[in-house]
Amino acid sequence: MDRTSWMSEGSFGVMVHWLAPGPWPQRGKRIVDNDKAVEAFDLDCFISEFGSSRADWLIFTIGQNMGYYASPNSVLDRYGAVGRCSKRDLVLEIAQRVKTMGKRFIAYLPSEVNAQDEVIKRAFAWTDELGTEQAAFQRRYTEFIAEYSLRFGDLCDGWWYDGCYGWEAFNNRLYDFPEWIRASRLGNANAAVAFNDGCFCCGFDQPVTPLQDALFGEVETLIDGKIRLGRDPNSPLILPQGRFVPGTNCQWHAMVPINGKDMQGWFHGEEGEIAPACYSDEELFSFVDRCRAVRGAVTLNALIYQEGHLGEDGLAQLERLGRHLVSG
Repeated sequence: MDRTSWMSEGSFGVMVHWLAPGPWPQRGKRIVDNDKAVEAFDLDCFISEFGSSRADWLIFTIGQNMGYYASPNSVLDRYGAVGRCSKRDLVLEIAQRVKTMGKRFIAYLPSEVNAQDEVIKRAFAWTDELGTEQAAFQRRYTEFIAEYSLRFGDLCDGWWYDGCYGWEAFNNRLYDFPEWIRASRLGNANAAVAFNDGCFCCGFDQPVTPLQDALFGEVETLIDGKIRLGRDPNSPLILPQGRFVPGTNCQWHAMVPINGKDMQGWFHGEEGEIAPACYSDEELFSFVDRCRAVRGAVTLNALIYQEGHLGEDGLAQLERLGRHLVSG
């Protein structure tokens, strides 16, 4: 089954790392209470800005490494982390609004909880023992995923799982990928699934598992409109050669931060204004054009404030890109 044709035929996607209880605000003090922060998220503003970009899909974070989630889940409550999921189902609301626009929605979660606090690690039965298969963690976490998948149903067109590294603490070679994929597709058999091992920024250009539908595609930086494959300044610069990763049926995809370079462009984690766009229109638009020419997919990560709106410069560039693709 071809679960990613809409990516290969679309314009581009937008991703935001709104990690509950949220990044730094544009004004005032950061809200640290998760329920209050999620409740204060300006959905109308966010959806309006996403629409003005003319992007065809949105990737939104349910949660990552802050110990909180922007959508309720009884599984986490049952395992002893009551209060870590918001009462308001912000993720479901966003998915509903995105779908009414005729766009696609992708949910994001980490594939590990190593960096989270002890409450979350105990609830998910994460062990710090190196080299383990994390069997208990995988059982609980896929229960957690399954509840979301069933609730979101056809509103969710894909699942992006970050942090699936080959380090001993994570040991993705022992992950039960079929079970992760099964849980992800309980609500929508057509949902695309991607796993991330650092991908391009770590020098990898192949999928973590042949079972995944799309390359996660994490990019650290573009140079002359091409992806630097790895962190060494002398690493090769690459572009996609076709729709699929060579030798696979995995959709080629790149995820590029557009506010800030060198791993600073994913999350607005400090007080003050969001950094301006880090690439010229010429460089960024050329990259997107060349990827789309061979049906490769591109998602652009834009920094977002806690209030729920994007940085002004990043949004303006997304809007210009949208107009460029329509006119071109």
